[in-house]
Amino acid sequence: MARNQVGFNIPKGSFLIPVAVFLLIFIVKSTETIGPGEAGVIFERFGDGINTEKTYGEGFHIVAPWNEMIVQKVRQQSISDQMNVLSVNGLEVRVDGTVWFRPDYNNLGSLIKTKGKNYISDILDPAINAAARSVVGRYTPEQLYSSKRDVIEQEILKVAQEELKDQYIIVERVLVEDVQLPTTIRDAIERKLKQEQESLEYQFRIEKAEKEAERQRIEAKGKADANKILSASLTDKILQDKGIEATNKLAESPNSKVVIIGSGKSGMPIILGNQN
Repeated sequence: MARNQVGFNIPKGSFLIPVAVFLLIFIVKSTETIGPGEAGVIFERFGDGINTEKTYGEGFHIVAPWNEMIVQKVRQQSISDQMNVLSVNGLEVRVDGTVWFRPDYNNLGSLIKTKGKNYISDILDPAINAAARSVVGRYTPEQLYSSKRDVIEQEILKVAQEELKDQYIIVERVLVEDVQLPTTIRDAIERKLKQEQESLEYQFRIEKAEKEAERQRIEAKGKADANKILSASLTDKILQDKGIEATNKLAESPNSKVVIIGSGKSGMPIILGNQN
């Protein structure tokens, strides 16, 4: 009795499909592109976790498929916040501020390993809030509202940098954008500032008037002194000579005919008039 034989036809090259799929997955899992302003560190799944020895910069990188590249921004970043803090006299004020910062590039692995990927909310935010409360608590509402804003920015920056110096976070600048006080306090400060401005303006007008009066006194004294010196130098003889000189010039004028007769008590000629 003949047996029926069943054969299986496997298309040639069909085994290449899973190999290609495997290679594709391997390539995808083994490459990482780090964008501009970013950096990465390797998480070694079968090693010691985060590799803190090397930070990978921008560009294309090959990574073992069982490892993971953790990418973080390393360019300058900013966070803005609104903080309710107490002034030196216990009055609550609201401070709106912005912080410019960046992670320490060379210690990015240590930052992620010790602080985690959420270091901004877990470490940076609390440090800035603590610095702001510490600094603002040294000033009165009037100082916060008007004259001390630049100083406050620098002091908050200094305190924050000191707090974060071993945390692998670099704080570059602190900006105090607005200080909001209770309406009654703000209005009182504005009235006081207006009164001070008016007082300064009034004082300026007084000083200006005093200087003008002093100038006029000096000018008048100068004229009086000049007249006194001139009077002292004009003797009868000088006046007589000057009169004769003027009479001669007048007589020589082609447009004038002068009749001169006699003389005055001082010996000066007397001019009676012109004759056409």
